[in-house]
Amino acid sequence: MTKLSVNINKLATLRNSRGGNMPNLLKSAADIESFGAQGITVHPRPDERHIRYKDARELKEVVTTEYNIEGNPIPNFVDLVLAVKPTQVTLVPDAEDAITSNAGWDTIKHKDFLIDVIQTFKENGIRTSIFVDPSFKMVEGAAETGTDRIELYTESFAHDFAQGMKSEGIKPFVEAAKRANEIGLGINAGHDLNLQNIRFFKENIPGLLEVSIGHALICESIYLGLENVVNMYLHRLK
Repeated sequence: MTKLSVNINKLATLRNSRGGNMPNLLKSAADIESFGAQGITVHPRPDERHIRYKDARELKEVVTTEYNIEGNPIPNFVDLVLAVKPTQVTLVPDAEDAITSNAGWDTIKHKDFLIDVIQTFKENGIRTSIFVDPSFKMVEGAAETGTDRIELYTESFAHDFAQGMKSEGIKPFVEAAKRANEIGLGINAGHDLNLQNIRFFKENIPGLLEVSIGHALICESIYLGLENVVNMYLHRLK
């Protein structure tokens, strides 16, 4: 079964919009795990507009499944990850002012930088993953950095799926996944995956280990309830 890691950034956005501590992020993470999720993901950004660095540290004491911290490996982020020591760190090349992640790494251009950062994390016992577009060249470049896994950036698939172009949209992801399997990279995926497209994606991607889903899952939960939605995803990922 592909594991579900729930990104709780949007819960932090809701909390921050009003001040105070509602919803309680730590309790929310514990509840999501109790509903069956196999991981919790956070993506702190430098301006702390949703997840704060303090949240990332405090969640370490709460999360009992897999803990995944995403972000651009600027010095403050690297220091945070080394202090927290999550199960996994996912490296994302987002600009400081990005609304959300919008591209994978150029693993060839940034190869030396990624090698250094990944080596630091792996020396500290932290599994590494690199956010990449579904490209043979970028997947092969990722392998040369020493990363354990890649996370396929799935926005284009989700867009094509919504337009009725399932076969066209999934094809580059299938090919990228096959290549990753051939060269020994684990495969994660995330971005704009939702209850409508997750089953099709999972059924077509060989060796898919984990998906990280936040925005869609929280939006769907407004209508259907958080516990119900978590279990709907788990059912589709079996």
